[in-house]
Amino acid sequence: MCNVSFRSATLPASQKQAVVLPRLKKPTLDPNNLSTYRPISNLSFLSKLIEHSVARRSVTHAEVNQLFPVHQSSYRRGHSTETAVLFVHNDFVREVVEKHIAALVLLDLSAAFDTVDHATLLTVLQRKFGVCGSALQ
Repeated sequence: MCNVSFRSATLPASQKQAVVLPRLKKPTLDPNNLSTYRPISNLSFLSKLIEHSVARRSVTHAEVNQLFPVHQSSYRRGHSTETAVLFVHNDFVREVVEKHIAALVLLDLSAAFDTVDHATLLTVLQRKFGVCGSALQ
């Protein structure tokens, strides 16, 4: 089923269904207000297996072709939030040791994926990652 999905760049219709459950975004929010809920989709095992296969192939392609930024920690083997913090810490310490002024600005990116411009994302996938044809469509 995975290979057929890769060749056709589609997920079988039987795997496009999910059980959607409402979950409070934060426990402190008003449960009577519908906007305080987020939909959680429970997908089938097969759709998760296909998704995992696509993710694995995509990450392997990006790693082999060195398409990820040097300091990106997500989606990379041997990297984690800990390695990301270590990069920032080391850069900060180096600046302080060299008697440079150092500042750290922290942003709350909890809803960052909600702000992704899809046209820009598709352009990056095509130009940098080589995604084309039916997969890009």
